[in-house]
Amino acid sequence: MHSLVGVMVVATLAFTGTMFDNFFAFAAQLALTERDRYQRISSAQALGVTTLVLLAAGVGTLLVAIPTRWIGLLCVAPWALAVHGWRHRAKPAHEQYRRGALTTFTLCLALGGDNLAVWIPLLRASRTLHEILTIAVFALWEAVFIFAAQSLASHPRVIGWGNRYGRSLIPWIYLGLGVLILIECGTFS
Repeated sequence: MHSLVGVMVVATLAFTGTMFDNFFAFAAQLALTERDRYQRISSAQALGVTTLVLLAAGVGTLLVAIPTRWIGLLCVAPWALAVHGWRHRAKPAHEQYRRGALTTFTLCLALGGDNLAVWIPLLRASRTLHEILTIAVFALWEAVFIFAAQSLASHPRVIGWGNRYGRSLIPWIYLGLGVLILIECGTFS
């Protein structure tokens, strides 16, 4: 799947799949924040995601000496997250408290382990043009993500649904992302 459309589809799946938990945490935080502070909080969220992308690209560059087929074995990271999510799906979600931009940035990084687990092998497996396109797709989805979270912040039922059912969906998303890593890295081809 190396066409430009294929790269955009894979980037979309990688971004939306790993940002699912972050999305509802961010929307819940916005729900507890005054509307006039949305821009500052949203900027901190975008900076957090930018930091994660830079970390993933940087680590991917450091792994250049390792054949891409072997990088696909990093699929165990999202699979481990899937097992962890499945084992802990019955635990109640953490309560979200209103904080400032620094907390938003820190929370984004704290929830970014799964992002790095998926984005590092994805960006490492990409050629330069595909890596640039992937990062551009990530930027587009981050803008959509922030807009949607701001819109949903005024709908507590939606946030409640995400907090209630997200823990059940996340293990399946991680399983799929692990398979996606194997395919993109050509590990078994």
